[in-house]
Amino acid sequence: MKIEPVGMREKTILRVVARLFIPFILLFALYVQFHGDYGPGGGFQAGVIFAAGFVLYGLIFGLPTLQRVVPFIVVEASVAIGLLLYAGVGVATVLLGGAFLDYRVLDAHDATQGLHLGILLVEFGVGLAVAGAMLVIFYAFAGRRSD
Repeated sequence: MKIEPVGMREKTILRVVARLFIPFILLFALYVQFHGDYGPGGGFQAGVIFAAGFVLYGLIFGLPTLQRVVPFIVVEASVAIGLLLYAGVGVATVLLGGAFLDYRVLDAHDATQGLHLGILLVEFGVGLAVAGAMLVIFYAFAGRRSD
């Protein structure tokens, strides 16, 4: 007698709990992202948490469903945009007369506001790049065949 694996479609409790928790996971990632310049957390942690929400979605509802929600081109673009944002802030600080990633020069009137803006932009870039990289890795491994 051969035992067939049970698909996630038949795991009603997991599907309901995932639908309930995924929005809170994504919201917590945004909290970590935007609270990162005031306390523990920031772009890397937020990117991993954000990607984990989508990985959970992909595990429960299937890779093709996740790829319809977040196409691979969007994932690749988030990695590139995050990297460009990080590097762009650094180049902007050099062009404004400071050192690379010297955020104080971003606001000529108030160095503290420049620090806040620079940290916010850099951490957002890191978050985008990390979330995209984690999803690229997930897509690569989840899409493999077991031949």
